[in-house]
Amino acid sequence: MNSLAHPHSRFTPAVQDPDGPRELVILGSTGSIGTQAIDVVLRNPDRFRVVALSAAGGRVDLLAEQAVALGVRTVAVADPAAERPLREALAAKAGGAPLPEVLAGPDAATELAALECHSVLNGITGSIGLAPTLAALRAGRVLVLANKESLIVGGPLVKAVARPGQIVPVDSEHAALFQALAGGTRAEVRKLVVTASGGPFRTRTREQLAGVTPAEALAHPTWAMGPVVTINSATLVNKGLEVIEAHLLYDVPFDRIEVVVHPQSVVHSMVEFTDGSTLAQASPPDMRMPIALGLGWPDRVPDAAPGCDWTKAATWEFFPLDDDAFPAVALAREVGTLGGTAPAVFNAANEECVDAFLKGALPFTGIVDTVAKVVAEHGTPAAGTSLTVEDVLQAEHWARARARELAAG
Repeated sequence: MNSLAHPHSRFTPAVQDPDGPRELVILGSTGSIGTQAIDVVLRNPDRFRVVALSAAGGRVDLLAEQAVALGVRTVAVADPAAERPLREALAAKAGGAPLPEVLAGPDAATELAALECHSVLNGITGSIGLAPTLAALRAGRVLVLANKESLIVGGPLVKAVARPGQIVPVDSEHAALFQALAGGTRAEVRKLVVTASGGPFRTRTREQLAGVTPAEALAHPTWAMGPVVTINSATLVNKGLEVIEAHLLYDVPFDRIEVVVHPQSVVHSMVEFTDGSTLAQASPPDMRMPIALGLGWPDRVPDAAPGCDWTKAATWEFFPLDDDAFPAVALAREVGTLGGTAPAVFNAANEECVDAFLKGALPFTGIVDTVAKVVAEHGTPAAGTSLTVEDVLQAEHWARARARELAAG
């Protein structure tokens, strides 16, 4: 295996201070992953120091509050129009203390990703996280990766610059695989088993899914997430993306990566070894645990999140995936096997279809059906080491436009 992320691989970052707190850059600090990462940092000031934050720019008050509380040197917003409100919010909250440097514009997060630090947590949502991912890797930082889209749409690009062990995954499923893989050598791995909550509709047939409303789809039974990720969980597109991500992170063939439905979301994923043994990673559904693991690796952060309460009775259930009702995982395997720009087309078309569903322009089952049509029309993708960022951007642009056309009817 040529694994980007594997617990047996040790990557030494270009910048590290063994005597002081680990310096971090957090991208997407006002989102779900970012806010929970900051909670971990604030509870462990002796272990971590945040030197820079970035956000899209829609929540400048929260971003300013975070920057002042953490005493960061630099703050960035992707939206140039948010620069002035951010400066005003920083001045109001700083109480006379020195203000951080402020960067603004679509390349600001990419600039932060290359700053001098130990690790970069990429918690940006969407494929716009690709450029910061590449920047952090090229700068020799440890990449704590929550932005799965950057790996999925730019797989060959990421693999070309990442060194073994340089990426530590934050998705609960991939953090689970990361930990379970420590139980054996690479040659002993038979299969990866990725668990899925099944979302709010796991027991419904395809026919019963046709009338699902946005409000129903946004009511996830286990996790609190943003709207796109929540809808992706309901359609299982998120699980399809995770299958592609597992293939890229651990260099395991698609036919050895399975998905199983586990409604309790306590077993986050499993690794089956060649002797028939299966190792599972279990913990209550709390993203602070995988975030802390990523920030602290190879050391664990004590009390990052509550553990399982073994004094109480509990039942864990596992069900096979219904590929007829939820075809997204099978489609993702096809897309991942095609490689090249096909994953970028899949991801971009899905984002547009989710938006159309939330606006009432597509039925729930129409999300994946429309994505499948866009993927089929895409044809032979640009593939291999010749793939460029421009290829990815062009494929995404075409896929978004075509998805909007199909959704409009």
